[in-house]
Amino acid sequence: MRTIDLAKSSLRDLNEELHRQSDGVNEAQWEVLNPRGGHAIAAGVDAPIHIDIKGSVGYYCAGMNKKASVVVHGSAGPGVAENMMSGRVVIKGDASQYAGATGRGGLLVIEGNASSRCGISMKGIDIVVRGNIGHMSAFMAQSGHLIVLGDAGDALGDSIYEAKLFVRGNVKSLGADCIEKEMRSEHQHALAKLLSAAGITDIKASEFRRYGSARKLYNFNIDNADSY
Repeated sequence: MRTIDLAKSSLRDLNEELHRQSDGVNEAQWEVLNPRGGHAIAAGVDAPIHIDIKGSVGYYCAGMNKKASVVVHGSAGPGVAENMMSGRVVIKGDASQYAGATGRGGLLVIEGNASSRCGISMKGIDIVVRGNIGHMSAFMAQSGHLIVLGDAGDALGDSIYEAKLFVRGNVKSLGADCIEKEMRSEHQHALAKLLSAAGITDIKASEFRRYGSARKLYNFNIDNADSY
């Protein structure tokens, strides 16, 4: 395992080392000590490596992540896993605003709560939040899944496109064009797989309600439904 102590090394040096990694790299296991709320830690990683960050992080941790598995043993500031492409990001604590924003792929797991605008403009990322989420989450969400084991704040799914939202707790209010939808067997099956991938085995998919677009705010063509 390669260990980098940010009390002794610079963040720039850490990220440069991580950016040098590739598919055939030998340094597959990384440990980051004393992150001290630093910004953009492990941003832009493009290799199938595992990174353990021992503490809380600031803005844009694991932003643009591709292939890597990043675990934050603490909380995360705004924009964690922003524009994530693939791989896996786990936050052991809470996440601040717009977690997973514009994410195109991969899995983001937040074991605590997420603040406002979680998953805004998501484009294929899957987000699982064990706690609650704040207002305007999944705003203009295009595709992917947002799964919330706790409660959701105001205006959930405002101006949503074709992302799928699953909430186990209460929803304070739904945003424009977001409605509750039937929870069919295929949705329960997909949800169960995502819960399992997030390490959640004690919660049943049948305990959730599904929300999505009423398809009144944009041009929806049923002939292209498989594309959404």
